[in-house]
Amino acid sequence: MASKIMRLAVLQLKGSKDKIANVSNALSKIEAAVKEHEPRLITLPEYFNAGTMYFRKYAERIPDGYTSQQLSKAALDHQVYIVGGTIPELGENESIYNTCTVWGPNGDLIAKHRKMHLFDIDVKGGIRIKESETLSAGNDFTTIEVDGHKIGIGICYDIRFEEMARLYRNDGCEMIIYPAAFNMTTGPLHWELLQRARANDNQLFVVTTSPARDTTAAYVAYGHSMIVDPWAKVLKAADEGEQIFAAEIDFSLVEQVRQQIPVFSQRRLDLYSTERR
Repeated sequence: MASKIMRLAVLQLKGSKDKIANVSNALSKIEAAVKEHEPRLITLPEYFNAGTMYFRKYAERIPDGYTSQQLSKAALDHQVYIVGGTIPELGENESIYNTCTVWGPNGDLIAKHRKMHLFDIDVKGGIRIKESETLSAGNDFTTIEVDGHKIGIGICYDIRFEEMARLYRNDGCEMIIYPAAFNMTTGPLHWELLQRARANDNQLFVVTTSPARDTTAAYVAYGHSMIVDPWAKVLKAADEGEQIFAAEIDFSLVEQVRQQIPVFSQRRLDLYSTERR
């Protein structure tokens, strides 16, 4: 029988141009989180090993690359699940993907998710980014199971697409985890809003893990990593700096919310639907 309570730790980490130092910092913070919080699952930020602007320079194969091997060892040493933020993955035909790896307590790679929706935006007076100039998009949905609970994986811009979250809900997910690095234009406007919307729409937990803010970086992350419950209530949130926090995830709340407001069974599937292709 699935345990209803899971302790989850979120690691909002500082990044730099030094890949080895970034990975070392993550390993140190994983160890600190285990000692302080004894989590079952730990989440890391988007591009935690490479910063947000150095895709090909720091790209590596999965699971044979340096970062993957270090996360595998950390998961095994500490007997925890690790949602390993994202790293630039060197894939087929030398394509680069923004990829989240997930490691089990036995050190095995249990899943990897390639970012499905690439961040191509141009906000007048704000920010212009075109990830598709450097990255390739993934085409697969990714779910993992931790102690009987199904969890969907998305990455950053993926959170803006309600259809993706709905399909995870259709698959029985009780949580979606998004390693993400919103910026100082979209972060203040939409970061919390989108998390609470996805949680409310689909009556599940939403977890985001951002890099800490570095105002000297080429890309300045917003920070404010967050855990939102199925009522769309913010359970825990970081500020902008490097921070570790943890929460007890009570999955019985998912069932309670879905029973009390049964929108899933009340959808007019005779008129509309969201289906995977």
